[in-house]
Amino acid sequence: MKVLVTGGAGYIGSVLTNFLAKLDYNVTVFDNFFFKQEYIKSRLLRNNINIIQGDVRDEKLLFDVVKKNDVIIPLACLVGAPLCDLYQEEAIHVNQISIKNLTNILSKQQIVIFPVSNSGYGIGKKNELCTEMSKLNPISLYGKTKVRAEEIIMGRENSIALRLATVFGMSPRMRVDLLVNNFVYQSLLTKNLKIFEGNFKRNYVHIEDVVNVFIYMINNFDKYKNNVFNFGLEDANLSKLELANKIKVYIKDLIIEESEFGKDPDKRDYIVSNKKILSTGFNFKKSLDNGIQELIKGLLKKNTVISKNV
Repeated sequence: MKVLVTGGAGYIGSVLTNFLAKLDYNVTVFDNFFFKQEYIKSRLLRNNINIIQGDVRDEKLLFDVVKKNDVIIPLACLVGAPLCDLYQEEAIHVNQISIKNLTNILSKQQIVIFPVSNSGYGIGKKNELCTEMSKLNPISLYGKTKVRAEEIIMGRENSIALRLATVFGMSPRMRVDLLVNNFVYQSLLTKNLKIFEGNFKRNYVHIEDVVNVFIYMINNFDKYKNNVFNFGLEDANLSKLELANKIKVYIKDLIIEESEFGKDPDKRDYIVSNKKILSTGFNFKKSLDNGIQELIKGLLKKNTVISKNV
């Protein structure tokens, strides 16, 4: 089976691509290497991995690549509210318009497993879990582009959408702007966390479980096609302050300060139900505690590549 991963050299993509290759899929990585992550190429050198440097906004190149694959996993995206606010035109084109262009290229037989963000829930009702049937209320440009892209993808058959919780964990293309990763990074760097809007809640999930669910959906596609799934840890609906206190368990000299100043650009504040994905029999393997411990160990390694998106 031939699998195309756009953004395949990114934070999730660089982990997913290697997992797929080890399982003997023929994988094409399509990435513009926007963050100059040339070192990723050496990590992806396998006989069954083909690397194409290109931009998903290049419709002709995208057409040529897409037509040669059975499964499409569109990871190429400007991720997060700050980055999308900084590059608004690019965010709309990459996150949304390129997905529309993709659907115009796809045949009915090709399958799509599409990651979106549960930030589309925006600000949830207090103590009320957001399910796949909950009304979407994206606040940021990032959330709005991902919600619209999900609508586009799910407007065709042979697609699955995964509303990912905030992802955490180590990756060859490391990111320390994601909340858990950032909190651990700052805790190690300064032994001090200044938290604003500490009561804001969101859901979390380990990067390896994200990779595993893509593979799970490929293997069980006929059973779950044309469905949307929330995807996060059921026991990890935590506020920023609760997350910080979890980290303090492992970094005991960490000082946590709450600040009245500062605002979350994404404004997300909600709790999520992941019962639908659990009902399929999918098993999460990595807890938030696992991830925090792995991050502490990984970030302390001298050869870890740290790259802030903005």
